[in-house]
Amino acid sequence: MRISVALAAYKGEQFIAEQLDSILSQLGENDEIIVSDDYPEGKTRDIVLNLQAQDKRIRYIEGSGKGVVKNFENALKACSGDIIFLSDQDDVWLPDKVESVMAEINSGADLVLHDASVTDGKLNIIKPSYFSVIGSNLSFCGNIIRNTFVGCCMAFRRQVLLDALPFPEGLPMHDWWIALVALKKHRKAVLLRKPLILWRRHGDNVTGGKTTLSQKIRWRIKIILSLASIK
Repeated sequence: MRISVALAAYKGEQFIAEQLDSILSQLGENDEIIVSDDYPEGKTRDIVLNLQAQDKRIRYIEGSGKGVVKNFENALKACSGDIIFLSDQDDVWLPDKVESVMAEINSGADLVLHDASVTDGKLNIIKPSYFSVIGSNLSFCGNIIRNTFVGCCMAFRRQVLLDALPFPEGLPMHDWWIALVALKKHRKAVLLRKPLILWRRHGDNVTGGKTTLSQKIRWRIKIILSLASIK
C-alpha cells in the first residue's frame, strides 16, 4: 500500500526540515509527502524545494492562503496514496511510527489515532502521554462534545478521506471532521496507546490556540449540522 503524508505548512522554516527528515526515513521509495505551503512568499518554500530536489518523494504545492483547514484540504486533495498520514510542520516522528500504524491498518483498521509525547520547542518532554491528558476515546457523541482526535496523530485509509471530502465551509478543524465522519460511517477506528511522535508545542503553533465558549458552541452546531448531511 502506498503512503501519502499530508503536511500543511505556514511559516514553518524553523522546524520543517527536521520534521521532513524524520518522516522520509520511514517511507518507501514509492511513498510521498505533500507539503502545502500557505505562506509561499516566506522561507519555507526554499527549504522544501531544496529538499525536494534531493528527494523526489517530497512534492511542494502552494496553499490557498485561507487558513489551516483549507490548507490541509489542499494537501489531502493532492494525495494519491492508499493510506494517508496527517502531519504538522514542527513535530518529530519517532522511528517506529509508520511501522506501528501500518501494523494496525494491516490488521483491519480504517483509521488509527496514536498517542504522542508533548514537548517544548527544544523537544524536552513535558507530558509523556497526551492520551492521558485529553482522555482520548472513540465515542461519536463524546467527541462532538470534546474532540480528542489530533491530526498529527492520525492516519487513515483513502476511503475515510473520500467520505470526508469536500470539507464543509466554515469547518472548525480538519481532524475533528475526518474522525467524526469515520465514526458516523462505522469505519473501524483504533486507539494506539503508544507515543509515536514528539509533539512540539513552542508558542507559535498554528493549531491548538484557545477559544471562547461562544465559539466552541458555534463550532459544535456547525459540526452537527454538517454531519447530518452525511449518510
